[in-house]
Amino acid sequence: MARQLDFVGKTGATYRYTALENDRIPPMAGANYVISDTGPEAETRLIYAGETENVMGTDLIARLSDVRRRWPSAELLLRLNVRRAVRLAERDDLVAAHLPPLNDPPETAHTPEERASPGA
Repeated sequence: MARQLDFVGKTGATYRYTALENDRIPPMAGANYVISDTGPEAETRLIYAGETENVMGTDLIARLSDVRRRWPSAELLLRLNVRRAVRLAERDDLVAAHLPPLNDPPETAHTPEERASPGA
């Protein structure tokens, strides 16, 4: 059985990801994917969180190879999600919680007072 890891988003939702096995043909479906690394204390660190319309049509192995230049033990994990809105919300939830170094930081919500110009 493939390795599975759970990641908790900022909302508190838990998402279970499964490692992509080398001999398994990737599905032709939409999915979320993460690239993670296990540290010296066995802690799991999220390096990147993404989503795709078609796992088979996306070169995730090349993306993983690029990441492994900096994090040699990084691994790729998938979570199938058919609806794009669900995938985007999940990715954003994980990015907000973990701040992966290869993702852009999440946009912060500003209060009306912060958006107002000085002296307004």
